[in-house]
Amino acid sequence: MPDLTIRPTAQRKADALARLSTRHQDAWVATADGGAAHLVPLSIAWVDERLVIALDGTSVTARNLAATVRARVAVGPTRDVVVADVVLEATLPVADAGEVGEAYAAQADWDPRASGGTYQYLVLAPRRIQAWREADEIAGRTIMRDGAWVV
Repeated sequence: MPDLTIRPTAQRKADALARLSTRHQDAWVATADGGAAHLVPLSIAWVDERLVIALDGTSVTARNLAATVRARVAVGPTRDVVVADVVLEATLPVADAGEVGEAYAAQADWDPRASGGTYQYLVLAPRRIQAWREADEIAGRTIMRDGAWVV
């Protein structure tokens, strides 16, 4: 049975970073444009304190991010979740992604550079990150605010 004691903020940050940098990590990525919400599961990589996703540049998620530059990303199960509000920082064609492409392929265990088509990496800068397990961790769940760690 997991330890369900309330974690101090520093421990929540360490746990969140461990989850974000785990190999083969997937996340739910929520975007919207014109009021229509869109939610998809995508592989992620944590590269230089940025979330990186890879997807077809013509996808709804890519179009929504290009239009609004904002998304919400959730990683982990409902009883140990990390939620990040992010902004689109860069869009990189997979052929020109260099170190970002290498880091993504290593963590995601999938290399979109071999997929062809219109794949691109979207580099997402976190503005707010929250982490909590149960209702008793709702207070103090914000571990990053305005792009800066609170611990």
